[in-house]
Amino acid sequence: MSFAAEQGRPEAKGVRPRPLLSIAVGGLIVGVIDMVYAIAVYSPRAPLRIPQAIATGLLGRRSFTLGFSSIALGTVCHFVIAFGAAAVYTLASRRLTILIRRPVLCGLVYGALVYFFMHWVVIPLSAVPPGHSPLIYKVCEFVEHWFGVGLPIALAARRWAS
Repeated sequence: MSFAAEQGRPEAKGVRPRPLLSIAVGGLIVGVIDMVYAIAVYSPRAPLRIPQAIATGLLGRRSFTLGFSSIALGTVCHFVIAFGAAAVYTLASRRLTILIRRPVLCGLVYGALVYFFMHWVVIPLSAVPPGHSPLIYKVCEFVEHWFGVGLPIALAARRWAS
């Protein structure tokens, strides 16, 4: 009996789990969706300000004066976070098989958890200047994390990590 069968995971004959592919695909999809969302909602006329805003987590307000270097840094940070979120879910799914058996429900919950982790832990510990967002932006971003972060990661894990 295979490891997947022992864990109650669906597995086609001859198909081996590929968790690194799950992390790569999930992280890439999430990174792109989340970046496109942020640009479309927060800065459609100046899209390069979004990666600069992400880089404020490390550089503070000075990020907006550094041009391409802060754009590159923000982009790298954004994708490191996306791949990290995909890695956490994929690795957790190796032991918590419900993450594979119920990917839609678990993905939506995971997206919410990622949102809260980012807004309650990462951003407060970073150099991001304090600010206020209207409630509608927070609600929309929360929902975007369900469908644009958690769900793609969970579906990638179901497809390649199980």
